Amino acid sequence: MTQLEQARAGTITPEMEYVAQREQLPAEMIRQEVAAGRMVIPANKVHLAGRLEPMAIGIAASCKINANIGNSAVTSDAEGELEKLHMAVHFGADTVMDLSTGKDIDRIRQAIIEASPVPIGTVPIYQMLEELGGNIEDMRPQHFLDMVEHQARQGVDYMTVHCGVLLEHLHLTTNRVTGIVSRGGSLIAKWMMTHRQQNPLYTHFEDLCAIMRQYDVTWSLGDGLRPGCLADASDAAQFAELETLGELVTRGWAAGTQVMVEGPGHVPMDQIAMNVQRQIEVCQGAPFYVLGPLVTDIAPGYDHITSAIGAALAGWSGAAMLCYVTPKEHLGLPNKDDVRQGVIAYKIAAHAADVARHRPRARERDDALSKARFEFDWNEQFRLSLDPETARAFHDETLPQDTFKSAHFCSMCGPKYCSMKITEDIRRMAQEELLQLEP
Repeated sequence: MTQLEQARAGTITPEMEYVAQREQLPAEMIRQEVAAGRMVIPANKVHLAGRLEPMAIGIAASCKINANIGNSAVTSDAEGELEKLHMAVHFGADTVMDLSTGKDIDRIRQAIIEASPVPIGTVPIYQMLEELGGNIEDMRPQHFLDMVEHQARQGVDYMTVHCGVLLEHLHLTTNRVTGIVSRGGSLIAKWMMTHRQQNPLYTHFEDLCAIMRQYDVTWSLGDGLRPGCLADASDAAQFAELETLGELVTRGWAAGTQVMVEGPGHVPMDQIAMNVQRQIEVCQGAPFYVLGPLVTDIAPGYDHITSAIGAALAGWSGAAMLCYVTPKEHLGLPNKDDVRQGVIAYKIAAHAADVARHRPRARERDDALSKARFEFDWNEQFRLSLDPETARAFHDETLPQDTFKSAHFCSMCGPKYCSMKITEDIRRMAQEELLQLEP
């Protein structure tokens, strides 16, 4: 039985217990959220028997982040991808997606799954296409079914499948500025146009459900028609696919599978809350997993920042997981330092969303760091930072000696202009006056 089926049967599984402790929520609440489909626990039975530490994605849980890694036909190998995995997990990624599209995909993914304590996601059509020599026109439905089963046997915890892109949707993309920017969505669109047939991933959805249920692989229903720029955001194509995804959520639940839904990547700030709310309504509360979203298109090289702004707003509005964007987005394959920057930017966004949503104990770390900052406890301030190494390195650039780790100033203000030091002096003076007034 899947986590969903057991939750519906009233069973609190060991994975639900583990999640409850991590989230600091009652185990019964976790069971109820999983049973309702508002929470998923991506935990393939194969990976669960290995290093996987169960986690939850859902509106009642803390806001999660995903980091994308994977090789391409141009660069990277298993060693490089394992370095990226370590970097992502070290800095706090809750899940990792292997989006490899180059050579040696099987060996790379097996190594990633065996080394990963966090759930691993994939987009199965990438490896299937590589095995077909890059010709999507040659795909038969059985090719895709076989690849999904193959990856499930490896231990993949969740899979992005572009089931919601239908033949009748394609004409809605013709006037878009950037067309169909999802790789999986564009591949399925080309297959449908070549064969003049309906999306085989949609017509074989129940067959796919049977495989997903067997291994308890979580659906990540892909947004194949997501907007690739602000000009295309919230258009007819995007929302037509969303309606289909809402239908597939219901069908996935009926088949006993766990389901989450992917969301748009480029959305103006004023449309983010509407997009999240619309997904929650159409998809009956199934967890929403958004890429970014980027709130401006003018900052190549800094898209981890433009997208983290949108991600914080999306998390505050009810998105359950945020897919990071690195500085290399739109420009090239991320290296391990890009992964670090992307994860840190998104940990900030997810944490800000949790604080804004008043998640249990979400602000404790902020308050503890603020106290350490006011008390000039530099080492404690470093320890509580999301990126302690960077915080310490910045401080040490100008004041590296150990004696300055107890100094009541930093190099920005110096000893005479530090407002917190001045505040300390004011409080001491006020206390001395009070003592003088005492009889």
